[in-house]
Amino acid sequence: MNYPMALLAALMLLTGLTAKAEDGYDLWLRYEQAPVELRADYNSQISSIAVLGQGATIAAARQEMATGLSGILDRTVTVGTAMPRGNALVAGTYDELSGLDLESADVGPEGYAITQMRRNGRVLTVIAAESEIGVLYGTFAFLQHLLQGEPIAGMELVSRPATEHRLLNHWDNLDRYVERGYAGQSLWDWHKLPDYLDPRYTDYARANAAIGVNGTSLTNVNANAEVLTPQYLEKAAALADVFRPYGIKVYLTARFSAPIEIGGLETADPLDEEVQAWWQTKTDEIYNYIPDFGGFLVKANSEGQPGPQDYDRNHADGANMLADAVAPHGGIVMWRAFVYAADETQDRAKQAWEEFVPLDGEFRDNVLIQVKNGPIDFQPREPFSPLFAGVEDTTLMMEFQITKEYLGFATHLAYLGTMWEETLDAPAERTGEGETLTVTDMMVSDNDDYTVSAMAGVANIGTDRNWSGSIFDQANWYAFGRLAWDPEQDAETVAREWAAMTFTPEAEFLDPVVEMMMGSREAVVDYMTPLGLHHLMATGHHYGPGPWVDDLGRPDWNPAYYHKADEEGIGFDRSSTGSDAVSQYAPFLREQWDDPATTPDELLLWFHHLSWDYEMGSGRTLWEEIVFYYERGVQKVEAMRTTWDEMAPYVDAERHAQIADFLAIQEKEARWWRNACLAYFMEVSGRDLPDGYDVPPHDVDYYKSRHFPSAPGNG
Repeated sequence: MNYPMALLAALMLLTGLTAKAEDGYDLWLRYEQAPVELRADYNSQISSIAVLGQGATIAAARQEMATGLSGILDRTVTVGTAMPRGNALVAGTYDELSGLDLESADVGPEGYAITQMRRNGRVLTVIAAESEIGVLYGTFAFLQHLLQGEPIAGMELVSRPATEHRLLNHWDNLDRYVERGYAGQSLWDWHKLPDYLDPRYTDYARANAAIGVNGTSLTNVNANAEVLTPQYLEKAAALADVFRPYGIKVYLTARFSAPIEIGGLETADPLDEEVQAWWQTKTDEIYNYIPDFGGFLVKANSEGQPGPQDYDRNHADGANMLADAVAPHGGIVMWRAFVYAADETQDRAKQAWEEFVPLDGEFRDNVLIQVKNGPIDFQPREPFSPLFAGVEDTTLMMEFQITKEYLGFATHLAYLGTMWEETLDAPAERTGEGETLTVTDMMVSDNDDYTVSAMAGVANIGTDRNWSGSIFDQANWYAFGRLAWDPEQDAETVAREWAAMTFTPEAEFLDPVVEMMMGSREAVVDYMTPLGLHHLMATGHHYGPGPWVDDLGRPDWNPAYYHKADEEGIGFDRSSTGSDAVSQYAPFLREQWDDPATTPDELLLWFHHLSWDYEMGSGRTLWEEIVFYYERGVQKVEAMRTTWDEMAPYVDAERHAQIADFLAIQEKEARWWRNACLAYFMEVSGRDLPDGYDVPPHDVDYYKSRHFPSAPGNG
């Protein structure tokens, strides 16, 4: 710790300004009191407060305003229901605020406008929206503005979501085990539902509404048909009742074989009239329990899940059957594109394209194809999925993984906002006029109110007090909501917002911590899968390195399938002379990525198998570059630890200590990744490390011998 930081810590101790102990439960809703000067300013601007209206969502906004301002202003705040007097804060729909003669902003069905105006010698700060949910979103935005230490005076903000459906996908099983979950059990205590409603359900809804999430799929995509039975529908309905005031719809995963498993039919063929009738009846039943039920999320004919191909039907046949069942109620079907053939094929990365592009245009209008950001499986780095440019007549939705299955679980700090921004901003297509369209541009719907249809995030939430297993993993939940609301938002701004509300808005803290966050995912890529390598993780649980694994039941379950390292070189050849996966991309990308000389370094070994002696742009050989990147990844984690140590004066001891401990684990495991991978690649290539690099302390057999039968999240 440097001298100025130590001096600051001493002063804080002497003046009693050290932060109180916290466990992370409050997320970005901490509502800590503002500094004295700001409190005085805030109080002068809003001496009285009112939220107008009578509905349940307005009641939630009124309660949130009272809770938030009481904490920020350090006084008991009463929020009225009638137009307030004096310098005031007032929130409501445009209808409720009609007496103010406001000019309506273009906020759409969920957006809001915050503005200041003068009326009869007083200053009014106004939160206005077309709908009650817009008022609630505006309330959260106003409170977040204050939490970030911003002034009220001159506040002007208009915001509306770009995406219509912004969902969390919980991979939660009915026994409360969370597949790829690293934060404890499932929040949903099915045994106690519907009679006991844990207060965490309301806090979950509040946290999601604060970032604009408006849907939640409660159960695992590896679905259990029991969730569609009356016993569980009653429980799901109880959750829906809690979530409804916060604008959150409930969705359920539909197991395709449910007509057989719980319906007593002999088939689940989507073209069978009895099967179609069963799904219609079941869907009507669900809407009787949950009138605003959002629809179904489906994983079919992938990794052993049943689907329409079991009956020689295609994905459109299956999705359209369910879409027809929910359509009369306004529901949607989200059909996951993560499918790959049961038989061995040349390149796993090509398979989603081969399954779905031929069906483009055959899906119902209320079917959304849910596509993972990359063509393989949530890797630390992948090119964007070619489906985003290849599918033109079917609505696509993005699927991100908030839980860090392949990025160090809960203990590794990896801010994923940068990863998602990289995907959303990636150039995907060029028009005839020469305009370059991004992935975000390609997810365009015909809805006049929204430009992008939907986005889903695989949740990282569990029963741990801090919700996500670690404090910094909360940032990924937050970033997902912010980017789902506005896919063009930049990741650095989002990181700064989160850090300010989670810790402190002081620049001396924010500047180094946001810089650390922005570089953290790249550090993970460096020490796990640099230069376009991918799927090097140990199999099953995906914890730790396993590049040597090559004995599983099918080739594309093996890490060795993806790196193809041997004595001559390394990398997967997806060029036009290899698997030709590059041809699934637009011509300008195909041309760039087909030549190793013009392929970006970060995707080099994704698209090319190259000699260890291939000369890189840095002047190093490929082998030297790989070693350099692995070493650099470890060094980045060392630097993150140093940065965090210096932040002790700004953070309560409890949260600072946990984060410090986790960063120590990350450095230890980054070294493990570096040593294990380099030891293996040294063996297969027959090469030594370049001068100046430490030799791994163990041989490959040692790293191969390590087993982790209790690694979490392996469903």
